[in-house]
Amino acid sequence: MYKVETFEDFYKRKFDWMPENLKNQIGHFNVFRLEPLPGDKAQPVPYKRRDFYKITLVEGNSKVYYADKVLEVKKQALSFSNPHIPYKWEHLDNIRSGAFCIFNQHFFHQFGNLSQYSVFQPNGTHLFELTDEQAEKIAAIFERIFEEINSEYVHKYDVLRNIVFELLHFAIKMEPNSNFDKQQINASQRISTLFLELLERQFPIDEVHPKIQFRTASDFASQLNVHVNHLNRSVKDTTEKTTSQIIAERILQESKILIKHSAWSVSEIAYALGFTEVTHFNNFFKKHTQTSPLKFRNI
Repeated sequence: MYKVETFEDFYKRKFDWMPENLKNQIGHFNVFRLEPLPGDKAQPVPYKRRDFYKITLVEGNSKVYYADKVLEVKKQALSFSNPHIPYKWEHLDNIRSGAFCIFNQHFFHQFGNLSQYSVFQPNGTHLFELTDEQAEKIAAIFERIFEEINSEYVHKYDVLRNIVFELLHFAIKMEPNSNFDKQQINASQRISTLFLELLERQFPIDEVHPKIQFRTASDFASQLNVHVNHLNRSVKDTTEKTTSQIIAERILQESKILIKHSAWSVSEIAYALGFTEVTHFNNFFKKHTQTSPLKFRNI
């Protein structure tokens, strides 16, 4: 299985050094420039899950593998990575310039909950292709981050938190408006949100979460202490999908990741995803992808 990359792993892999205050700091924030690295020096970012958040401005053509999707940056883009979904970047030799910042939820302690923002949610948009004008605005925001982090201002980290939220809201404003954004939060939405959080907490499958615990709508309803019919109505009202449909979609997404990026056998993957028989998993996978797990692995 892929290993979760920590701040310490990141600094060792990328720079072969460690910030002195990292181990003494619960909340951590840093910012770096993306330098063009030609040929063999441009090593692809390895496919793994990180235990920190990352916001990246990329100028130049590249590819990002995000969960089970492959997204291409044609000219310039703003990307948002979170601790729940593994990713990797390729063709970094085509990158001309850019910048990225890294931080954890502790950095925003009593300041905000990052998971409430769509750019960091499992089903949200994580990569935004930018126009030249938008790229200039984002680059200017990153320059303010560099300026602030190098300042001697005693409250500079409060300023940096505000600037990060500028990046979040800049991207969210680029998303199409949804009807749910205009609805007042109600009991159904709260139950639906709790269900989605509980579902996502089971992933990714790794040494920390070797097997999912909740597999059916009844499992989730019992854990949330609501009647299964109430859960189903709430989820349907707020997502326009059934509870079982959302569970199946998330299990399918994780199965694709495990098949492509782990050394586990199909039977081990089936067990980890809550299937009692490998044939049940094979049938489930083929129903949704029109191919078998083994053929999908070899594509």
